[in-house]
Amino acid sequence: MSMENRDAPATANGGPFEGGWAASDLKLPPVTGAAYAAKRRAAVSERFPGERIVVPSGGLKVRSNDFDYPFRPHSAFVHLTAEQGSQAVPDSVLVLEPTGSGHSVTLFTRPRSPRDGGPNGTEFHSDRRYGEFWTGRRRTLSETADALGIEAAPRDDLDRALRPDVPTRVLRGEDPRVDALIDARLSPSPHADAELAQFLSELRLVKDDWEIGQLRTAVDCTIAAFHDVVGELDHATRLARGERWIEGTFNRRARLGGYGLGFETIAAAGAHACVLHWMRNDGPVRDGDLLLLDAGVEADSFYTADITRTLPVNGRFTDAQRRVHDLVSAAQAAGAAALRPGARYGAFHDAAMRVIAEGLDAWGLPPHGRPGAASGSSSEADLYRRYTVCGSGHMLGLDCHDCAGARNETYLGGTLKAGHVLTVEPGLYFQPDDLTVPEELRGIGVRIEDDFVITADGSLCLSSALPRGADEVETWMASLR
Repeated sequence: MSMENRDAPATANGGPFEGGWAASDLKLPPVTGAAYAAKRRAAVSERFPGERIVVPSGGLKVRSNDFDYPFRPHSAFVHLTAEQGSQAVPDSVLVLEPTGSGHSVTLFTRPRSPRDGGPNGTEFHSDRRYGEFWTGRRRTLSETADALGIEAAPRDDLDRALRPDVPTRVLRGEDPRVDALIDARLSPSPHADAELAQFLSELRLVKDDWEIGQLRTAVDCTIAAFHDVVGELDHATRLARGERWIEGTFNRRARLGGYGLGFETIAAAGAHACVLHWMRNDGPVRDGDLLLLDAGVEADSFYTADITRTLPVNGRFTDAQRRVHDLVSAAQAAGAAALRPGARYGAFHDAAMRVIAEGLDAWGLPPHGRPGAASGSSSEADLYRRYTVCGSGHMLGLDCHDCAGARNETYLGGTLKAGHVLTVEPGLYFQPDDLTVPEELRGIGVRIEDDFVITADGSLCLSSALPRGADEVETWMASLR
């Protein structure tokens, strides 16, 4: 389909979709985040004047044989376009072309499947990956331009559009065809592509108002899914693989209220809660055990929540379970209290670990140095590594562990700023075969996680509507059962 007629109106007796096809073009309003995405593209333009910037969405990935995983664009692409889940098109490429005053922006993407018998005229019926008979209607190029506020052109025109005399940076590793098309000799420096990836990651550190709104949407749907799970606990206890029932209950709400999951659901009952990333979810859910549910709904905009609660399956904590839960809850409260603009990023983790260390010490549990730690280390995280392995939180946004490509000085070694969104999630995990802890604690794993946005004078818990304290949890569960 040529550029000239790519969006000509369809008619029953002629035009590009000739042969009895009714007109079906849509006039789409801009997506709600399009104006914010334009500001982000302006920041990229300002950072890399005179250079071409190429950001692919990525493509389909094979699950098995001729079945693909559901498509999920790269987060940097989403951030710069505000593309939505149900409309995202594999193999799209965003190009910022340098001009005298900045950059022009074009999104190279797949237009609607042609039905006119032209060069690609068989795609509609015969292409199982991209044909609309197989995968559904795509937007026309003009519809894409209307929705995203970006000039849209056919993906097939990309190679002709990339003049060979322009310094070019590309987000590599996402689209093999783009990587092959853009010669490394066009790079303005040996580390240019790495610098681009780093900048795009750091650009997501401070969330704007629209992004925070999307995160609220994801959090609210996640809270609704936790309510669903509590209502299904009794049924789960009657199943051999009750964890799968819990997983399915959460996932159903995620698909109903959002685009899907931000990450694979952790539904860990009993001693499985001592496995940090338990995703097999193939065990029973027993009366008297705890269920650690770590899960997050991904909104249609791809922003995700990440919340954890540890719930007594029968609605009541035992004395031992409550003792562990109370200590983790106190640690989380201390971590949350340390969240404020200007605070060192690691301060909330240190505050939480201090409470953990003091609590374990009061219980008479001996410290155990982290393997490989320097002799005499006084870090609480090192001393009690045996019972709590990971950090106490992370940035949150388009990725569950967002902004992972940022430099240390802007993230882990930096300071908090208004607009940062992060989790606080301390935990204690007493392995079932750990002879250093009292028998009544073995096999108990507790994590409590909430999502916070840093404000001008402190922080706001986005997930505060979900009960956290042991008494609150028991009252909440009783109300739903």
